[in-house]
Amino acid sequence: MGEVFEVVSYERNSQPKTDITFLGQQEAKKVEGFHASFPMYKKTPLAEFKNTAETFGLGNIYVKDESYRFGLNAFKVLGGSYAIGRYLAQKLGMDIADLPFEKMVSPEVHQQLGEITFVTATDGNHGRGVAWTANQLKQHSVVYMPKGSATERLQNIRAEGADASIVDTNYDGAVRLANQQAETKGWVMVQDTAWEGYEDIPTWIMQGYGTMALEAHQQLPEKPTHIFLQAGVGSMAGAVTGYFSSVYGEDRPIITIVEPTKADCIFRTAKANDGKIHFVTGDMNTIMAGLACGEPCTIGWDVLRDYADHFISCPDYAAAKGMRIMGNPTIGDERVISGESGAATFGCVAEIMSNPELAPIKEKLGLDQNSKILLFSTEGDTDKENYQAVVWDGRYPSEK
Repeated sequence: MGEVFEVVSYERNSQPKTDITFLGQQEAKKVEGFHASFPMYKKTPLAEFKNTAETFGLGNIYVKDESYRFGLNAFKVLGGSYAIGRYLAQKLGMDIADLPFEKMVSPEVHQQLGEITFVTATDGNHGRGVAWTANQLKQHSVVYMPKGSATERLQNIRAEGADASIVDTNYDGAVRLANQQAETKGWVMVQDTAWEGYEDIPTWIMQGYGTMALEAHQQLPEKPTHIFLQAGVGSMAGAVTGYFSSVYGEDRPIITIVEPTKADCIFRTAKANDGKIHFVTGDMNTIMAGLACGEPCTIGWDVLRDYADHFISCPDYAAAKGMRIMGNPTIGDERVISGESGAATFGCVAEIMSNPELAPIKEKLGLDQNSKILLFSTEGDTDKENYQAVVWDGRYPSEK
């Protein structure tokens, strides 16, 4: 198969440096209040894979199924919508708590705001969320997608009224293009990659994901012993890590970050452990398109550095395995349709528990029959053609 698993582990720091108050329960409730003001808001389900977990020698596996989020088949809209909401509230000199959906779309507020264009770079889900939010709020959006992006994802974004296109560069190049256009044309960039001078919106995006963490926390029938989180730039992983670390403190679950081996910028940064951010360059040809990011979000990394326990570089075949198992679990468990990025953590856990060669990683992570694992399936079949190629035909899209 070529690709191999690698893990880097950090010792727990009893006095972490990074303040995670901005990701705590109080802030998450404020964020959830904003999302709940949208007419189409519903909590996404928490699926239980009790029988499948026992098959792997685990106590239980819980999966937050984000394919139901706002009818967009992915979680990303949580971050983009909240960031846009915060930006508009700031522009109006208001608190976001006083600017629910109904007020934002009122003629009076729209007249105050004028015409705004939001621009972003995306592998698919984030751009669709930004386009959907802009469309809901009667504003405009421009979306750039890296080369190799699925046509279905492009069409879904255009269906939300965005001016969307696939450009001849990788994800990080698309981010730079979006930023250049924002600076040149006076557009508002909505991106979860942070850099010096661009930190407010990435912070708001991270806070937006707090709704997902808060819902999961409220739905769980027991405290998880382990949480596995997939990472692209690390914003979602940092947000959920920050939330549960804030809630549980030193008694927090064991938190493991999972990335594709071809786009493992968080893993490389953790492995170097030299105080610097490490990038992945090139095409990053992984089936986990939503995680194909080469430059970590500095805000997310600060949280992960201080509060995550393990960092895994995960091969594509594990994500494909996760897609197949979640769609065809042990009898008695509810199936979940999960795309390549959504299934990364489930596949990672399944491979670690079933592959004897990975026994040292299993031991290092403390996985056994008492483990109660929380996972987030961050997308459904957002690229149906590729989903079928993996699940039906047992081959990767790149093998066509």
